Amino acid sequence: MTILCAPVLAAAGWRADVQPARLSGEGEFRVFGFRLYTAQLWSARLPLAPQAPFALQLTYDRSIKRERLVETSLDEMKRIGSAGGTAPGPQQLERWRAYMALAFVDVRPGDTLTGVFVPGKGVRFYAGEQLTADIDDPDFAQAFFSIWLDPATRAPALRQRLLGLTR
Repeated sequence: MTILCAPVLAAAGWRADVQPARLSGEGEFRVFGFRLYTAQLWSARLPLAPQAPFALQLTYDRSIKRERLVETSLDEMKRIGSAGGTAPGPQQLERWRAYMALAFVDVRPGDTLTGVFVPGKGVRFYAGEQLTADIDDPDFAQAFFSIWLDPATRAPALRQRLLGLTR
């Protein structure tokens, strides 16, 4: 397992990781009627193929601290893993927390965070176009993207839109 930070890696932006980047779908995530972010799913292949790179880009409408993003993501990864019978263990959860603390930044309205699925390897994270982390952990990548793409997601309508199944 390898974690590389942005200063170690030169980045050309997330689109270089997903060629050709084509929009699969997009939608909004709302809580109590307030839009938190707009999500877009970009893929090298449509429909989304399990072994093709893809990017999930979130454009925020609210200010959210990095710690809140990490804890909310971790809670959802645990919930979805438990629902599927593959709950992560305590050591794995702490490792995943450390990954996200490295990769995420505080966001303000208009900021984007993008996660790129790298088949057979893991995930790369970008804040805007700046690479923040390259995480070599396929289990983490699967658990992270399941927050939006697993049938057990808290936002099934958003999942359908991202996958291009509804408009």
